[in-house]
Amino acid sequence: MPQPLQPFLHDLVGQVAAPTQVWSRTDGQVVPRPDGAADVSGLVHADVVLLSGIEVSVEGDAGVPVAHRSLPDGREVFTALLRRLDAEHADTGDPRVRLDRTRDVQPGRVAEELVVSSTLDVGLRVAVEVALVPSGTAMGAVRQSGPVAPVEIAGTAEGTVTWSAEGIEVALAALGATIVERGARVVLRWELDLPARGAVGVGWSVDLDEPEPFVVAAPPEAYAEVALTGPDLDPRLAPWLARSVADLASLRLALPSAPGDVFYAAGAPWYFTLFGRDSLWAARLTLPLGLDVARGTLRTLARLQGRRDDPRTGEQPGKIPHELRREDLQLGGMTLPPLYYGTVDATPLWVCLLHDAWRAGIDEADVAELLPALEAALGWLTAQTEAPGAEGFLRYVSAGSQGLANQGWKDSGDAVRSTDGAYAAGAIALCEVQGYAYEAALSGAALLEGFDRPGAEALRAWAEELAERFRRTFWCDPSGSAEEAYPALALDGQGRRVDSLTSNVGHLVGTGLLNLEEEWQVARLVTSPALDSGLGLRTMATTDVPYAPLSYHCGSVWPHDTAIVVDGLVRAGLGEAAEPLVQGLLAASVAFDQRLPELWSGEGAPVPYPAACRPQAWSAAAAVVVARRAGVFGAEPA
Repeated sequence: MPQPLQPFLHDLVGQVAAPTQVWSRTDGQVVPRPDGAADVSGLVHADVVLLSGIEVSVEGDAGVPVAHRSLPDGREVFTALLRRLDAEHADTGDPRVRLDRTRDVQPGRVAEELVVSSTLDVGLRVAVEVALVPSGTAMGAVRQSGPVAPVEIAGTAEGTVTWSAEGIEVALAALGATIVERGARVVLRWELDLPARGAVGVGWSVDLDEPEPFVVAAPPEAYAEVALTGPDLDPRLAPWLARSVADLASLRLALPSAPGDVFYAAGAPWYFTLFGRDSLWAARLTLPLGLDVARGTLRTLARLQGRRDDPRTGEQPGKIPHELRREDLQLGGMTLPPLYYGTVDATPLWVCLLHDAWRAGIDEADVAELLPALEAALGWLTAQTEAPGAEGFLRYVSAGSQGLANQGWKDSGDAVRSTDGAYAAGAIALCEVQGYAYEAALSGAALLEGFDRPGAEALRAWAEELAERFRRTFWCDPSGSAEEAYPALALDGQGRRVDSLTSNVGHLVGTGLLNLEEEWQVARLVTSPALDSGLGLRTMATTDVPYAPLSYHCGSVWPHDTAIVVDGLVRAGLGEAAEPLVQGLLAASVAFDQRLPELWSGEGAPVPYPAACRPQAWSAAAAVVVARRAGVFGAEPA
């Protein structure tokens, strides 16, 4: 059976105010698919599509779209010319009647204002209609192009319509409208007198109430404006950083049990929830913006930290979870439970974020509160390397249909492959995960020592043994020349090197796992033509057989991946070596109108990946990394 095609997102207009989002065409219309399959377009709240159609017309005419504007406050304005009315009532070809449609999206609320204006010398009687398709389709079904889930309209009173789906109560209001049901559609209709050389406006809104939510909107945060001036500052940086900070603000979520503990949703529309790895990296890379998201992310994940062994969910004592969903997520033949722990790297990254936040000035009391979670995470880390078959490395084993085949950040099924294209099997040890583990051990040791807890020296000794083991085992030297040596992507279950050259090696820089000579060698690799596309770092080198520029993880460019490598090079004192990658991100910011998508083609041109999230939290965080490198937030990190 062919794999279902995910919707193409790049050309849609997305308005995001977590946990609410609206996706439409650039003319503002949301048109249901003719085959009845679910689409991401429409009103989405907390992983449920609640309106799958939103179409506006005047006298049966949608008009000719001529403009789309994004306002500074997040509203979107769509302008269409009503040429049919022009032709009927004017003897000139000049556009005389237009429709301006302004959409505002807030957490739990969507409102549209519709204004028809005229420069005709005569007044008109016009009918304005909004055709809406209520829905209750879970995002998992949308990703599989499943059918739209119909809903039953509970009530149609004067000017209001109500329905419910997946525990979400929907109340639609349209003052002054006549409301009728036409099959699956609810049509709002206004009969209006449009004065000569005047305008008339109407509006409609949807309010959402979820008595038992799984995520909630976080308290709003006005990030302090950053002064971006100076003769040496790249002019591309300011608009990119402003757009990215606004996107990060729109992705702020919390759990209902702790509404003050903020984390970033991973990305819109597919990952609009808590993801351990994604949320941790986004919080870590955006520490210069403030400490509240780091604090909230750490506390939220600590509450969900594993307490027992559960093969179905991947839970283990001390383990940090991978993702939280409303319900089971069906992806092809795979099922992920609502709280899923299938990640090998979130636990060491949690430790690293706690350490970085502590060094950045988070309250000592907040750190002290998290020390039991720290000790549990470190216990999980060291226990994993001592497990049978681990051979001293941090590994994961595919969980088959009950979980992700790959459990590093490149988690697609074909991500871990050798240079000849062969798939890795068995308990896989990813190279970058060993770097995270090393850094987490040293970071954990510093925290334990700083708070008079035992175990610091044992952790440091464990880390040094890991570094020596990595040096003996992971490095590939196909030509016998040290200048061509590189760390393998991974070790497979038999201890063999998965010898493709990938961006993963760049994540090792700055962790401390490599010595200075090795870090310089990796810096040369990640800026080589095989990996540097000119618009960011390729996930796989062009010299490897599996390389494909529009594959998810085997040749595409992910901006967060590039940003992590830039950040690591800077932390390692190799900031100058990062400059080609910084320039690539700046060029991409212009190519993608300051809103970097989740990923794009690795061919060196701004060709979008069809289903890429936009905005994506860790993609937006890349702007903060580049701004920090430019000295916007003070001195570069040590």
